[in-house]
Amino acid sequence: MSYQMIFKRYELKYLITKEQKNLILSEMMPYMLPDQYGRSTIRNIYYDTDNYRLIRHSIEKPTYKEKLRVRSYKQVSQGEPVFIELKKKYQSVVYKRRISVSEKDAMLYLGTGLPLIMQSQITEELDYFCEYYQTLRPRVFLSYDREAFYDKEDSDFRVTFDENIRWRESDLTLCSGIYGNALLPQNHTLMEIKTGGGIPLWMAHFLSSKQIFKTSFSKYGSAYQEILTTKNNGGILYA
Repeated sequence: MSYQMIFKRYELKYLITKEQKNLILSEMMPYMLPDQYGRSTIRNIYYDTDNYRLIRHSIEKPTYKEKLRVRSYKQVSQGEPVFIELKKKYQSVVYKRRISVSEKDAMLYLGTGLPLIMQSQITEELDYFCEYYQTLRPRVFLSYDREAFYDKEDSDFRVTFDENIRWRESDLTLCSGIYGNALLPQNHTLMEIKTGGGIPLWMAHFLSSKQIFKTSFSKYGSAYQEILTTKNNGGILYA
């Protein structure tokens, strides 16, 4: 199974109901096909500084922002491959660069600074990022079920639907199961349009006709806001 390692694209987000999702899926049928990897449960560990510098800067909606995470597409063991991803956004364009290493090597590299065996331009960027922010450590585990589709005539145009988005601050490992705090309102789905260019006319017309408008939504940012709210209220995040 091969994965793309370098991305440059626009990512447009829409918070929709299950009913709207069904309408969109029906409209997509003549134009799009399911992604070859099918429905998957994506696991992420987001890294940040001791004072959450990265996400605090991100939610201020600056011209440039960046994030670091480790991702897998299933529950893994220490010897199985995961992705270390560096995601940047500049003037609405998203740039993502990643490498694939074992879960054990990823945790050692980010946790202790143990150099990676593989060397590339991307690993050099990761080295610089970690050295620059210095106090990076795992802060949030975030998972969701994803369905992905691509355009029959332009595989660069993709639509994804994320559901059952959950987050937690403990048990920060891709080797564990799925549990935590629900992030979305009940009966809602996060749809993302990912494209290197424009949106096909059929999709643009459909979204406009149904008054489905893009929104600003960050999974990690939303989890951080809930962390602040819960801690300020002196509550318990989950049992």
